[in-house]
Amino acid sequence: MANYQMLIEGKWEDGAASVQVLNPANEQVLATVPAASAADADRAIAAAAKAQKPWSRLTGVERGNILRRWAALVDQNKPHLAEVLSQEEGKPLPEALGEIDFGRSWLSYYAEFDRRIEGDIIAADKPNEQLWIVPQPVGVVVGIIPWNYPSALTLRKAAPALIAGNALVLKPHEDTPLSALELAKLAEEAGVPPGVFSVITGAGEVVGEALVKNPIPRLITFTGSVETGKHISRVAADTVKVVSLEMGGKAPFIVMDDADLESAVKTAVFARFFNCGQTCICNERTYVHKRIADKFLTRFLEEVAKLKIGNPLDSGVTLGPKVNLPELVKVERYVEEAREGGAEILVGGKRPGGDVFKSGYWYEPTVITNVRQDMKIMQEEVFGPVIPIMEFSDFDEGLTLANDSTYGLAAYLFTNDMNRILRAVRDMEVGELYINRGPGESIHGFHGGWKQSGVGGDDGKYGLEEYLQRKTVYIRYQG
Repeated sequence: MANYQMLIEGKWEDGAASVQVLNPANEQVLATVPAASAADADRAIAAAAKAQKPWSRLTGVERGNILRRWAALVDQNKPHLAEVLSQEEGKPLPEALGEIDFGRSWLSYYAEFDRRIEGDIIAADKPNEQLWIVPQPVGVVVGIIPWNYPSALTLRKAAPALIAGNALVLKPHEDTPLSALELAKLAEEAGVPPGVFSVITGAGEVVGEALVKNPIPRLITFTGSVETGKHISRVAADTVKVVSLEMGGKAPFIVMDDADLESAVKTAVFARFFNCGQTCICNERTYVHKRIADKFLTRFLEEVAKLKIGNPLDSGVTLGPKVNLPELVKVERYVEEAREGGAEILVGGKRPGGDVFKSGYWYEPTVITNVRQDMKIMQEEVFGPVIPIMEFSDFDEGLTLANDSTYGLAAYLFTNDMNRILRAVRDMEVGELYINRGPGESIHGFHGGWKQSGVGGDDGKYGLEEYLQRKTVYIRYQG
């Protein structure tokens, strides 16, 4: 067991109390981390405000070079970072290694903006004047991230915030704080100045609340649940903060009768079960055209049977545990309510048996049919290794079913009909649409949700805009 400290004001320190971090595969204590107080949160914000101005006055090249050094250190420490991630979150080791690579790519990508944050010179209305639009950092940023991608999301927030000249105070989820703390050590080694990047650990209702209520930060960038995002938005409104919220999803996966069946099946399985279904863009509800439904389901069940559930550090394992007991109980509740409502559980539907699974938060890969659109399992985010499959008659019905959701983060469509593809691009009510391929956004794209899946977003040049504000300057000179 390791005893971690949090990083505030460029100093590693303990809190007045500590909390345990458990391995979800066996419920053993991995580490302890400080349980920060509201006063600790305020100190971190004050330190960030003090450090931000000198940081912003460095050249973009100077900031970019620090991000490049940080990226190189992430590469050098990848095996260790992946093992920490796998143990604290339950992600199979190959997926953890992929997450480390994905996170490091944001550092490399945003370092390239060291010479690319641009303003405008616009023709003035009056003689002997110039009109400038000048980009500037927002100042102090608060980042609040969930437990499902604790390494990648740390860097998804940090890289654009820092290249834009801001200081970032990050609060990782209390279940998975170790990845962020490990990355903070590397940031310090790379030369990120004290106070520019802080990681503060503890309960959301204490630390997160204090960070959002503090009047100094001008931007709250959040990834997590809809209810928490709504609460953050309400609290942040009191001090007129900007909020960027990437919240839940209920991604539909539509398979038309002209689809490449083999590709659709394998992609649908992967899109549901990677990271134990704990991904906001996961395939949460599969809709299959009735002409191919029987063939699809037969092949789908064959692919699900190939999934190997077990210790995330073991070779060949493709499905780890849920992250904690409340999450496991939530998944069980959704399945039982569907069963009671008349749904048929084809495989899974329970915790696995055997000595290996006596401890830990395990749930079998589960496939459900005979579902109705009004069931909770079709409307609410399950976030686990459970997939309901429903038939439909034509593209119009499939599109209607897909859009029948309060969420609008991601969707999938498998078809070779260009008219259907173009209609989906026009009419699908989501921020990300994957056509004839599986999940995985590009760092230079834009990751944002529609409807109750969020406002604002991350990645690419549009994500960077969240971390900048614009100043309009009118200049008169002597003619």
